[in-house]
Amino acid sequence: MYLIGFPLLVIPFAIYNMIAFLTPGVNWTDAITAVNLTSGATWSVTAEDMLIGLAVMLLPLEILKATRIGVRSVVDHVLSMVVFVVMLIEFLLVRQAGTSTFFLLMMISVVDVLGGFIITLRTAQRDLTVERLEATS
Repeated sequence: MYLIGFPLLVIPFAIYNMIAFLTPGVNWTDAITAVNLTSGATWSVTAEDMLIGLAVMLLPLEILKATRIGVRSVVDHVLSMVVFVVMLIEFLLVRQAGTSTFFLLMMISVVDVLGGFIITLRTAQRDLTVERLEATS
């Protein structure tokens, strides 16, 4: 799989930055379309909804990538951490990133980083336990 060393959450991060910096008048909460639900309610879909939805859909793929063991997974963890740090710095220092949409993208990135490290640590503990059992037998 070629996407192992590429953090997928860069995609919504890049889309946000392209829209925020290239089209500064865009409001993330403006309705793009409306969907009539069978309940009779109308759901107004915003750009924020679509971008957060994309990030949430990419998150399980990132967690799945974290279950792999090897040098590529270490690179993937490091790149995910870099994406989070860049997002945090941008959130704190750049006016266009000071929105709830960007904050939620950053929180999804935190879940990616923490999930990757937790999965890696749990897998490493399991490997150590198996080695100890073999050594004592």
